[in-house]
Amino acid sequence: MSGPPTNDSTRLRNGLPPPGPSGKPLETTFLIIGAGPAGAALACFLARYGHTGIILSAAPGTAKEPRAHITNPAALECLRDIGLEDGVKKAGTTGDHMQHTRWCHDMAGEEYARIYSWGNQPEKKGEYEAASPCRHIDVPQTLLEPILVKHATVKGWKVRFDSTFVRFERDAPDGPITSHVTDNLTGLSYTIRSKYLFGCDGARSAIMRQLEIPLEKKPGQGLALNVLIEADLSKHMEHRTGNLHWIMQPDAVHPPWGWAVILRMIKAWDQWMAIVFPEPGFSNFSVRPSDEEYIMRVREWIGDDSVPVKILDAAKWYINEIVAERYSDGNIFCLGDAVHRHPPLNGLGSNTCVQDAYNLAWKLAYVEQGLAPGKILDTYSMERQPIGAGVIQRANQGLRDHVHVWEALGVLPEDVEERKRQHAELSAPTEAGRLRRMKLQEAVKYTEHEFGGIGIEMNQRYESGAVYFKDETAAQRPPPDDPVLQYQLSTYPGSRLPHAWLNKRKPEKAPISTIDLAGHGAFCLLTGIGGEQWRQAAYEACRYIGVPVNVYSIGWQQDWEDVYGDWARRREIEEDGCVLMRPDRTICWRSMTMTDDCKKSLLKVMKTVLGRDG
Repeated sequence: MSGPPTNDSTRLRNGLPPPGPSGKPLETTFLIIGAGPAGAALACFLARYGHTGIILSAAPGTAKEPRAHITNPAALECLRDIGLEDGVKKAGTTGDHMQHTRWCHDMAGEEYARIYSWGNQPEKKGEYEAASPCRHIDVPQTLLEPILVKHATVKGWKVRFDSTFVRFERDAPDGPITSHVTDNLTGLSYTIRSKYLFGCDGARSAIMRQLEIPLEKKPGQGLALNVLIEADLSKHMEHRTGNLHWIMQPDAVHPPWGWAVILRMIKAWDQWMAIVFPEPGFSNFSVRPSDEEYIMRVREWIGDDSVPVKILDAAKWYINEIVAERYSDGNIFCLGDAVHRHPPLNGLGSNTCVQDAYNLAWKLAYVEQGLAPGKILDTYSMERQPIGAGVIQRANQGLRDHVHVWEALGVLPEDVEERKRQHAELSAPTEAGRLRRMKLQEAVKYTEHEFGGIGIEMNQRYESGAVYFKDETAAQRPPPDDPVLQYQLSTYPGSRLPHAWLNKRKPEKAPISTIDLAGHGAFCLLTGIGGEQWRQAAYEACRYIGVPVNVYSIGWQQDWEDVYGDWARRREIEEDGCVLMRPDRTICWRSMTMTDDCKKSLLKVMKTVLGRDG
């Protein structure tokens, strides 16, 4: 799907006048700059609460490059909450096509090693199934963005492409914002007056630049090239299933810009993205290979000259390790690549963007509906900035981890003869050969931190005033031995709600996840046998402070049956206790048992979480 056209008839249909020096700014509550995964997702989540506004994008349409592609369960749960999971699954490529990550000489030739990926690990499938009702899906940004933009548009958002944000004006940190915009087609300028402004405008964010929010920068890891390729490799893929293929050629004399590549599946099996890494130490950032040079190198990577090759697009990018010190300034909020920039390792990029938006949307909606004071918006940066910092560290560490594989394969020396010698050592029946083979096996095994990192995907925990910790009598359990590889199921406040399958006493419909009980724009309280008073307490809290609270009892002959006993094992509370979730399914409080005055307790907690305790 391409972006909506920007002719005047479409503008009028969208309720927006043609841009021009009318003197009167357009008015909106929410103005989002950027229509990528962060901006479009934010619009979708706000629409869930009945809020609309304007999205501007300097691009002519939705993404033309399939940059981000892996959608993980944590992000898919957010989209599931607004009914978009099925559409994303239909647009993407299923997890069985993501079965492996491989290291090979070329796509048609020899393979060095492979590892199970993205929940396909035989020993980890149960852990993934216990963590979420969702599964990894490979859906390129070129397909995800149109789904989000279309949904937002259908729900009433006005989306304008070819519109460049120039600058904003604001007299006070929470005052009205006037944004200056240029229509790229006509060259005419106009202004938009908004209550909130959202910088979802990517790594070169004009909003971040004007805010002068400090960035925590670590030295980058150099240049990379993206080359979009059309090449039908179906005949080679039956026994090479996987969406990521590291191609290393120690025997080849390669151009400096084309040392190694990850060949990434875009569409099985005839469209690919080559993520090209120059040789170590390469510093010619102005390099621009021709299509002929690309094709020559791509043919070497494929290893089958009979396959027709077409270069569809090419672009370069820089491997950054950058996170903003904070994500907001008064009534201006920044999301996505504007505040966290990192390589695509671990597939955390667009997923983190979606989760940024999911965290912020309910808080904005509750403030606009008078259910929470504005100070709750401060918790967005408190909660999401540490997550972003962890994501950029892990993604860059994931790239550094691959150096050990490269060393073992012998591909790092500059001299081709030395590379051949080291690589040949893998075949030698010698002590040196044994050690190199062992090193290769260990290095490949360690990349499971990228391809099986369920912990970094799911162990996101929040600490802020929007989470109530005062009733916890024991310290939180220590993190798992490897928090990247292991997911820690917990109902400790600040954690994500554990998934467990439930059903009715008479199972006439498909099971439902605890995840599906929560969300839907409301707080959710889960209890069990003996916890009947929590239902009345929630009703009283809802009546008193006007906040929707859904209540469900889980257990023997309750609203929902704990058919596998999983909820009982994961809830960490007694049957008559309760777990309270915010609208973003984050556990904000729990009571281990029934209390003497559950109404008073619940009301106090909810007022605190909403920032209404002052």
